[in-house]
Amino acid sequence: MAAPFAAQSPEPIIDIHQHTNYTGRTDEELIRHQREMGVSKTVLLPAGSKYGLAAGAGGNDTVVALARRLPKEYVFFANELPDIPETRPVLEKYLKMGAIGIGEQKFPVEADSKYIDLVADIAQEQDVPVLLHFEERNYNLNFERFYKILDRHPKVNFIGHAQTWWCNIDKNCDPSVMYPKGPVTPGGITDGLLSRYANMYGDLSANSGLNSMLRDEAQAREFLKRHQDKLLFGSDCHDRQANGPECLGSKIISTVRRLSPDKQAERKILYVNARKLLRIT
Repeated sequence: MAAPFAAQSPEPIIDIHQHTNYTGRTDEELIRHQREMGVSKTVLLPAGSKYGLAAGAGGNDTVVALARRLPKEYVFFANELPDIPETRPVLEKYLKMGAIGIGEQKFPVEADSKYIDLVADIAQEQDVPVLLHFEERNYNLNFERFYKILDRHPKVNFIGHAQTWWCNIDKNCDPSVMYPKGPVTPGGITDGLLSRYANMYGDLSANSGLNSMLRDEAQAREFLKRHQDKLLFGSDCHDRQANGPECLGSKIISTVRRLSPDKQAERKILYVNARKLLRIT
């Protein structure tokens, strides 16, 4: 009998959110995990030159090395702290080496700051998206002001991720609660950004993405239906094994399959949207 959250499938899946050296996981463990999870293509998100994304994640050179080793299975983003002199030269260096996006931007700056403007300017020049981690009190602060970045950079595609992003599907979001429970009232900031801005997308990865679906499944069905062209599967899990009920990425895949309004929407979220946005072949 299959495990409750088994996610293996011959259908292609793109995972837009993984890390090298995640809490000490080796490349070999990552490779095995992604294959067991049924992922066709994995997007590696590096740390910048400091902080390791608070998870010991590997830097730019580590994701380049794995993507070059297994180019059919891995692609990579570029990353750097947005508020240091090296921001532009480092990002441009790795974008020229083949990075297909910028992120995960997970740094203690204001969400509408000149530093995010700089990252967005580079992204527009290179025609790549930016993935941001929104977390109250820690990263990309004052999320309610992020719409100003979207207004100033309409040609740049942004992907939202993490606790504050997913709390704000709820109009009554309490920003101090990282993993809220209970019913969701539609009309939150995140819901509005996805609806109003053609260049705003959502990353379903991590416990925050999974929690946003499981806390109110009736609302989640409507949310996935409403935003089926704007949502992207990511795992952001540090699991060593994908089989069984504990793998976070497998849980997210299973939940998307169960709550999607139809097969077409499921395929968009697990594959098609990422393929189009990231121009993955």
